[in-house]
Amino acid sequence: MAVAAPAPLSESLVGEAPPSPAGPIGEEELAALPAPPRVDLPWPLQVTRFNQRQIQFVFAWRRRLGEVFQMHGVVRGHPVITSHPDHVRSLFTADPKLAPSLTGESPLRPVVGPNSTLTALGERHMRQRKLLLPPFHGDAIARYAQMIADVTEREIDRWPVGKAFALAPRMQAITLDVIMAGIFGIEGRPRAGTPEWGLRAAIRGLVTASTLPAAQLAELMNLGRDEAVGLTRAGLEILDRPTYAVIAARRRAADLGERRDIMSLLMQARTEEGEALTDGELRDELLTLVLAGHETTANSLAWIWERLLRTPVAHTRLRDAVRGDEDAEENVEAAIVEGMRTRPVIPIIGRRVAVPWRLGEYGVPAETPVTMSILLLHHREDVYPDPFAYRPERWLGRKPGTYEWIPFGGGIRRCLGAALAMAEQRVVLEAMVRRLDLEADRPEPERAQHRNVTMIPARGGRAVVRARV
Repeated sequence: MAVAAPAPLSESLVGEAPPSPAGPIGEEELAALPAPPRVDLPWPLQVTRFNQRQIQFVFAWRRRLGEVFQMHGVVRGHPVITSHPDHVRSLFTADPKLAPSLTGESPLRPVVGPNSTLTALGERHMRQRKLLLPPFHGDAIARYAQMIADVTEREIDRWPVGKAFALAPRMQAITLDVIMAGIFGIEGRPRAGTPEWGLRAAIRGLVTASTLPAAQLAELMNLGRDEAVGLTRAGLEILDRPTYAVIAARRRAADLGERRDIMSLLMQARTEEGEALTDGELRDELLTLVLAGHETTANSLAWIWERLLRTPVAHTRLRDAVRGDEDAEENVEAAIVEGMRTRPVIPIIGRRVAVPWRLGEYGVPAETPVTMSILLLHHREDVYPDPFAYRPERWLGRKPGTYEWIPFGGGIRRCLGAALAMAEQRVVLEAMVRRLDLEADRPEPERAQHRNVTMIPARGGRAVVRARV
């Protein structure tokens, strides 16, 4: 096939936001600055609309109030929402003591536990992060690539031809196999009745249960808690039993020192003081990696395909590049980066400022939760002209800006699994484009559904395989 000529790069594809001062300030300067404008809806209505229709909520209020505004939320205080790259920079580069992460107050805290890198703050976070870094360096990621490719090929062979199906569950099947092998060192399908089989079944059950309406109620019940209650607790108990059984068996393994899966590497890791992770700490980290690397990567791939199949020019360009083997790697990367820009699976992140903070023309007092809307940032017209269009050619010959493209967060809180997630997406997307002729089952875009802290395609990214190579 002929390779489609790439669109010329120009300033019309990627721009730059005007400067906006941001960072810690003193009380006198705070007193001279106005507070951000507030959303003027009853607080129950604000919380409901934000949780269920975050896209419509944040875009509507940015149009009315500007790029910095304040609302009622489920976290303590009145969260401020901002979407300026300079404000993002000020929070990502600040001393963590001045702007600690809001993940410690997230609804995931009682799920992944207080020992998780995701929810830990300060010295504990840095301790856990240092222990987790080695399994995610470049050489380790390269070892996973062939495993990801093998899993993907087997999964593609199972898909029906000529019948509509949701891509997200099929992507989850791939990422689950990768997680079981890469994180737990469990390759293939475990024998029924074993702890490994129970662990796999429990992970799938927990993810499926999170889609039910009762899960949203359970999430609200667990806000502000260190330990889960109600349905969430019951689900975690089902997951914890096989998890601790697998941990115990691995600690007894004669070949532990030779194994290269993440769980085994974490068991052998030691802090600078010579301390090892306890079973509880190990459980929290492993569950964090499962939740952060399973559903998020799967739904990111589903969103990328949802966008590709509704943008024929981009789909054709990518297919011709991959099958023609010209600039395939660059075009695959561009399709992923643009998909994560237009449909970030995590739509918002935040910090709680410990001191007064300037955000452009406004000031906020200490202890204010300041959230960065990834959705709004990624759709700034001054940074991304024609921001609602899916245009992978923006990224040909360019790298995403550190403070303009933040689907993995940033600073010392940047997702540890970002390199693995990108590697998975590259391998899976390339294999699917090379082997499958796909079409959307309907012409209209899929709306976003908000679940826990994620934004997913409401119908799972439904598609039809017209032909398979």
